[in-house]
Amino acid sequence: MAGTLEMDDRGVIIACASCGQKNRVAYERLGDEVRCGQCKQSIKPPAAPVEIHSTADFDRLVARSSIPVVVDYWAPWCGPCRMVAPELQKVAARQAGHAVVVKVNTDELPDLGERFNIRSIPTLAVFAGGKEVTRAAGARPAEQIEALIARAAVTHP
Repeated sequence: MAGTLEMDDRGVIIACASCGQKNRVAYERLGDEVRCGQCKQSIKPPAAPVEIHSTADFDRLVARSSIPVVVDYWAPWCGPCRMVAPELQKVAARQAGHAVVVKVNTDELPDLGERFNIRSIPTLAVFAGGKEVTRAAGARPAEQIEALIARAAVTHP
């Protein structure tokens, strides 16, 4: 299941697992070790796919993220999209702190589907340094998704 994570113009808001305090992690620091402002415990990076609900949040995250952003363009009525969801869950958990996995519902945010010329779903795209560096259409296993991330990291370290 995708998680709902709060985002604002400066970063991602993550609740501390120890004390519950909400902490903002700047987009530029998503790959860094971050500590809770209140209890000083380590804040874990997003380890589940994050649902994007606005074009502005998408644009800020992609432009400023210090780690690759894996985008799953999908729709709720799409069978193959539902099939790839557990694979994306694995990728998000295994790549936490090294890449962030986000889900863009093309029915909810059709402007992003149009802007990036998404013609079939699911389509997976990897953004690094603010630009799309690779994409693949169709459902695929976690290992193939991680290979896309690795390719993006080599292209844009």
